[in-house]
Amino acid sequence: MKGARGWVLAGAIAVVIAVAALVLQPKQDSPEHSTDSDAANGASAALLFSQAMGHPTDQITGSFGAPAERSVMFVFTPTSPYTADEADRIHQWVLASGGILIYASEQADPELDRAFGVKRLGGFVSGVEYQGTPVVDGVIRVAGGDGMMPLDPSPNQVPILRTGGGFVAGFVQRIGLGQLVVLADPLVICNGYLERADNGRLLADLLSVGGADAHVAFDEYHHGLTVSDFAPQAWVSTPWGAALLWLLVAVFFGLVLRGRRFGPIIERQAEVARSDAEWSVAVGQLLRRSSARGVTLGLLAGATERAVAARTGLPLQPRERFWNALWVRAPEVAAELAQIETSLYSSASTERDLLNAAGRLHAIAHPRPKKLAAPRR
Repeated sequence: MKGARGWVLAGAIAVVIAVAALVLQPKQDSPEHSTDSDAANGASAALLFSQAMGHPTDQITGSFGAPAERSVMFVFTPTSPYTADEADRIHQWVLASGGILIYASEQADPELDRAFGVKRLGGFVSGVEYQGTPVVDGVIRVAGGDGMMPLDPSPNQVPILRTGGGFVAGFVQRIGLGQLVVLADPLVICNGYLERADNGRLLADLLSVGGADAHVAFDEYHHGLTVSDFAPQAWVSTPWGAALLWLLVAVFFGLVLRGRRFGPIIERQAEVARSDAEWSVAVGQLLRRSSARGVTLGLLAGATERAVAARTGLPLQPRERFWNALWVRAPEVAAELAQIETSLYSSASTERDLLNAAGRLHAIAHPRPKKLAAPRR
């Protein structure tokens, strides 16, 4: 009963965790702003808009790599953080290959922010509406979310969006041959916001920065599980990792509560070397239990032929030549052995027949020495 209670407890905890994950999971929501989502905060419209404008468009999935030279790459709120190597490769792609990175995230990705020198002010400020600067001609007013973490641009980072209070919500920067555009509020180019104010025009401007025929890529690789997510310090901090950890804890305690011995511990006996007689008895018992009379008789017949060959000095192989020579050298032995082998398998239907046949073969293989006649007195 104690073990049953443990399994019931473990199962109940696992069910609670699964139900909580299902209930708490947002419906029709895309907080990472995925281009595979049609939710209001998804970015599928950006992908379709790019295709409609005639840009060669694709998604970065499966494995991560920098796009082709002079391409436009969108990064929406990575849920799987960039590694230092990935961030440095993207920086080199912008610097030397003329790539254009549109980095839209309401929260910092540590490695991307480090590689591109992006700084954010602590805390959130109210958003809802942003004013465009003269850098983005024709973009006067842009609608966004209720709040955002403002940026702290350097002199080389030119603001393109500001809040009513003057906080920077986006900037553009020239880096080598390429450009960097950072948006602190990705919602301004998400599905449910493109029809508001000048949001659609802002997205069109971002897509056309690289030219009318520029290749456009959307990073979906960092919206799923990546190799770096399986590091211990990474997966425990994610929702799915925490749920898996709690499930493992529940199963562990269930096994602990259920664990008990089925009886006293029996020590293993020390191994003892077996004698040849014991091995012979074991083989005999095995053959007896399996009713392998034919196998036994075959072994005995082969052993008898070897003994006869050794005694008469005849080679056993080839077998046909052995028998021809045996008929010439010892016709009595050959006749008796042939008679026994011919009737061997038909007569050995019981253990008694098997014993009698074995005795006859043994007598041929090991004949008793003839007694000398007593001298006459």
